[in-house]
Order: sequence, then C-alpha cells, then structure tokens
Amino acid sequence: MLYVGRRIVQALVSIFGVATIIFFILRLTGDPVLLMVPQNATAEDIAVLRHALGLDQPVGLQYLQFLKQIFTADLGYSYIQNMPVLDIVMERIPYTIDLAISALILTVIIGVPLGMITAIYKGTWIEKICMPFILVGQSMPAFWTGILLIMLFAVQLKWLPSSGAENLQSLILPAMTLASLSIATVARMTRSSMLEQLGQDYVRTARSKGVGIPRMLYRHLLRNASIPIITVIGLECANLLGGSVITETIFAWPGLGQLTIQAIAARDFPLVQAVVVLGAAVYIFINLITDLIYGWVDPRIKLGRETSQ
Repeated sequence: MLYVGRRIVQALVSIFGVATIIFFILRLTGDPVLLMVPQNATAEDIAVLRHALGLDQPVGLQYLQFLKQIFTADLGYSYIQNMPVLDIVMERIPYTIDLAISALILTVIIGVPLGMITAIYKGTWIEKICMPFILVGQSMPAFWTGILLIMLFAVQLKWLPSSGAENLQSLILPAMTLASLSIATVARMTRSSMLEQLGQDYVRTARSKGVGIPRMLYRHLLRNASIPIITVIGLECANLLGGSVITETIFAWPGLGQLTIQAIAARDFPLVQAVVVLGAAVYIFINLITDLIYGWVDPRIKLGRETSQ
C-alpha cells in the first residue's frame, strides 16, 4: 500500500508539472485574440474581446484560475467554438478510445505471437521471412504507412474508405496505421525476452527431459518473459494515444488528435490545455497500472522495492 500511495503522489505531481508547462508555453505562442478579430478591428475591439476572455488579467492570476479549473473539473470555454471544453472533449474522446483500443488489440494479437515465433524458430526460414516485416514496421513512420495503405486499399482496390468515421470499415485503415510501429516494437521486445529465457538452464533441462515447446511455453517461458513484454505494451498503449494525432489527421478521424491540431492552429488555449493535461493523465495512469501489474505477475518485484526502502 505504501508503494501504491507513493506512485499515486508521483502521478499527481507529474500531472501538475505538465499542466504548468503547457500553460506557460501556450502564452509564448502569441495572442489568440489577434486570430479571432477581423482585420479591420480597432484597438478597442481587441481590448474588449481580450477582457471577455480574461486574457487582460496578470499571467499569475490566469494560472491560479487554470489550476482551480483543473481541480473543479471546470475546464472553461473554448475560444473558438464558444462551448464548454469538457463537452467538446467528451464528444471526441470515444473516437480516440475506439482507435487506440483497436490498435492495441492488433498490437497484442500480432506482435506477441510474431515475436515468439521468430525466437523459437531462430535461424530458420520462418525467422528470415518474419524479420523483414518487423524491421520495416519499426522503421516506417506512421504518416507514410497511412498514405501507402490509403493508396492500396482505398484508391487501387477500393475496399475501404480513406477518411471519416462513418462505420466499422472506416476504423480498419487508421487502426492498422496506428498499430504498425507498435506491432514491430512489441514483436522485437518479445523476441529478445524469449531468446533470453530460451538460453536459461531450466529450459535446457526441460528439453533434455523431453518437454515440448508448447508445454514449456505455456508453463514457464511466457510468465518468465512477461515483465519486459508488459512494460513495452504499457508504454505502447500510452504512445497509441499520443500517436493518434498524426493518424487522425491523415484519415480525418474526428478524435482528440485532430481536435488538438485544430486547437493549436487557432490558439484555443483552454482546449489545448485540456487535451494535453488529459493525455498526460492517461499516460501516467497507464504507467501506474503497468507497475501494479508487475507485482501481480512477479511478487518478487514489489517485495524487492519495499524491502530495499
């Protein structure tokens, strides 16, 4: 419980740090009022709008008001859409969650088995066929993967839509694009972890006794190799949310990623702050859950941390 409490405190401090940094960085990007008023606006018109948005107050006072909004879950109003920021975020977040979960499922069901196969069949023709796909997936940027998928499946074959979120088919290409890098990363980590375990004495002993790979894989290898795999899956789960910015822009997917780009371009301070703080909170929460899973998979980790303190 002490470890969990300390990790929660660290998470709260991290979120506070992110909120502070994004608040002051946004103030260095320029005055959003200048983008909102017409070109023939007078200085008085600009001053009136700045006062209405609260931007004429001292920065320190604006910062305190921002912290109050975070603690009260009242994130203010969007400068551009003139709607509560929380309503806008809640309207977009289901699309991002659907995309991230779909990409995570593809990552796990493809990346983990692919890494296991390349480790078990190291040096064979199976590994020689699989490894180029892993290397290409890890080296190719998401925007290029998305463009290639659009050209193949939407333009040439006309099997899938190239943009929008009208139906389940619209989710396939964005999910494949978002998962491509994560699949390769998880596959390489799984392969490395499995190779390390396959070189252990207990594996050689089990093989000498005639224990088959499937039984040994289920009873020993997976559990012993799971810690680094869980780590990278947890990190990739958080990265999927952050990487959705590029993917959602390419496929015009109406999630938080596309909303972030639009808000940054318009200098919509309250909206950008809300999305960034929410993203940081999700990232930190996932890392916290990953740490707690460590203790469930291998109790020695949690015990070691507590006794070392």
